[in-house]
Amino acid sequence: MGMSRRDFMRITLASASMMALPHTARAASLPTNVKKEALPMAFTLPPLPYDKSALEPHISAQTLEFHHGKHHQAYVTKTNELVAGTPLEGKPLEDVIVAAWNDKNQVLFNNAAQVWNHTFFWSCMSPNGGGKPTGKLAQQIEKDFGSYEKFAEAFKQAGVTQFGSGWAWLVADASGKLSVTKTPNAELPMVTGNTAILTCDVWEHAYYLDYQNRRPDFLTTFLEKVVNWEFAAENYDNLAAQQAA
Repeated sequence: MGMSRRDFMRITLASASMMALPHTARAASLPTNVKKEALPMAFTLPPLPYDKSALEPHISAQTLEFHHGKHHQAYVTKTNELVAGTPLEGKPLEDVIVAAWNDKNQVLFNNAAQVWNHTFFWSCMSPNGGGKPTGKLAQQIEKDFGSYEKFAEAFKQAGVTQFGSGWAWLVADASGKLSVTKTPNAELPMVTGNTAILTCDVWEHAYYLDYQNRRPDFLTTFLEKVVNWEFAAENYDNLAAQQAA
């Protein structure tokens, strides 16, 4: 059985509700309503939350075999190698990411952040995905973008216009205001004081076997067919709960 959204949030989801100083990130705590548990000494590759063929015909089992089994695994392996024998060994993944960012340790940051990014990305998709968000998240999208359609266009444009490798994100700031952003390579919202709500990987290995150079088609399919709005809504609701605590 794949990793549930709650399992992901317990192990890897960091809240960045504290605003960061320029070029400096702060370690963020887990949600206040989630029990903190000791993490293993070494990071491990989390299973996909679904079977490798579950997203077909939109994303192939072959793509997930390489993307998850090869690329994600390589980031996990390298992160373990880099923290072994250092004060960061045994620390939560978010602490490793923030420390590497603040210390300008680019090699460690790139690998640790990519472990987090990919774990988050798998949960941003679902075999029963697509459609539109509901509840508080839908209301906030309407408020901050004007309509779901305007959000979708901004999100796709972020992904299409990200030069080279990177990520398109829906993020929330400390007040809960939503925005769309894009980041190069391994960069992620937590190091700029934002909370990740949803992401799409636009590194070529995320889509090239299925879409070749048609990145716009991949992003359209992501939003129309596989996006997991239930997971995104949980992320937004969790942030709201922390603000109210």
